Amino acid sequence: MNPTHTCEGSVVTSGYQATTSWVASIIKEKLREFPNYKPKDIAEDLKRDYGIELKYAQAWRGKEIAREQLQGSYEEAYSQLPLFCEKLMEINPGSIATFSTKEDSSFHRLFVSFHASLCGFNAGCRPLLFLDSTPLNSKYQGMLLAATAADGNDDVFPVAFAIVDAETDENWHWFLTQLKSAVSTSRSITFVADINKGLRESIADVFDNGYHGYCLRYLTENFKKVSHEVKRLLIAEFYVAAYAPRLEGFQRSMEGLKSISPEAYNWVLEIKPEHWANAYFGGARYNHMTSNFGELFYSWVSEAHELPITQLVDAIRAKIMDLIYTRRVECSQWLTRLTPCMEEKLQKESLKARSLDVRFLPGRAEVRGDSIYIVDIDRWDCSCREWHITGLPCSHAIAVCDCIGRSPYDYCSRYFTTDCYRLAYSESISPLPSVDGPMEKDSPQVTVKVTPPPTRRAPGRPKMKRACPQVVIKRQLQCSKCKCLGHNKTTCKESS
Repeated sequence: MNPTHTCEGSVVTSGYQATTSWVASIIKEKLREFPNYKPKDIAEDLKRDYGIELKYAQAWRGKEIAREQLQGSYEEAYSQLPLFCEKLMEINPGSIATFSTKEDSSFHRLFVSFHASLCGFNAGCRPLLFLDSTPLNSKYQGMLLAATAADGNDDVFPVAFAIVDAETDENWHWFLTQLKSAVSTSRSITFVADINKGLRESIADVFDNGYHGYCLRYLTENFKKVSHEVKRLLIAEFYVAAYAPRLEGFQRSMEGLKSISPEAYNWVLEIKPEHWANAYFGGARYNHMTSNFGELFYSWVSEAHELPITQLVDAIRAKIMDLIYTRRVECSQWLTRLTPCMEEKLQKESLKARSLDVRFLPGRAEVRGDSIYIVDIDRWDCSCREWHITGLPCSHAIAVCDCIGRSPYDYCSRYFTTDCYRLAYSESISPLPSVDGPMEKDSPQVTVKVTPPPTRRAPGRPKMKRACPQVVIKRQLQCSKCKCLGHNKTTCKESS
């Protein structure tokens, strides 16, 4: 027996003697292989292997030390930010990576948009952007602001993002200003975003020809001080009113909302239906009524929230790079004229068109089904307004096309075609070399000093769970006898 130990574990006999530096040295290699190694699992592994019981805080601090040894410090990442932005734009020409600091040189905000994303949005995506934010639970916290689009297959298309010290009106205005300089403003852009967060004034100020559609999910969070059942009915009726394409349907649903809660009815009218109701909205939101497209960024950040700022940005860059490549490969196999999602929607409308009766008028057509609708095929217009809202021919327009021997594909928005989808993913993003190692500091262009922001994460376990979105119930229970809401004819009290 050799009584002299050579392993690092020999110096520890209890949890009180287990220093965080020792914990870091033990777990460092495993953390390299499994970046999401949790403090709870660290404590369990050390108890099993060394018989040591660690508190959660000890395991967490040990992980922080090991992570810093592997990835570099947060402070060093902020100092490397000027070089990082320079290299990002050099490797990906046409991209934008700009930052600003406060008077004391502390980090303020960073805006990033890749050339591939900007080209894809301008050439292959609808002029429709979703704005959302995600908290960053790194050492210095902050917020991630994101602008995403919808591609021709109704999937999320990342356009730009920013890391800011806090979610303020000023930072949102700055983000939109940078976004305007990056995207083409020849098209009127429709934004789907929250009513608050400084966006209402900033969108109108920065994009003078744009439209702001309020996110329904955020609006329904204001239905408070009511029971769960009443809230469910309010949300359901509110969504029916918002989605209604015609004024008659909107007014009918609003009357239903008023019968449930006069207070909610008055509040809904105060927020101006032209910002949230299809029947009044002047822009083109293609029936996208919520801004939950930002969930993609949230999932990415959840995986990399502990990384220093430069590595966090590069992790997002890698996700976007993989996303573009994967979708480019997938769409190369498509044989349909429209994307799969839009092809399926058009086929459903075509099935409805078979039972419709078409009668021609001078320059127009009258289509009879459950109601009578007027179709002007040359102007791409139907009195049901579904064609105008969605960008795809409604069943009434398809019925007219069938009668006159035209193809409904010729009357679909170009953004839904496979060719346009391929344009959105035609450009590539290049990887940044040696992003994990120390960057050279001899660049004459970089003279700005960047230090970490003054805000720091509070002690304790960081919370990464996001508030759950409201459950959307588009259909509600209505009695066929008394016409009241919340029950059916079987449980109707009037029938007894």
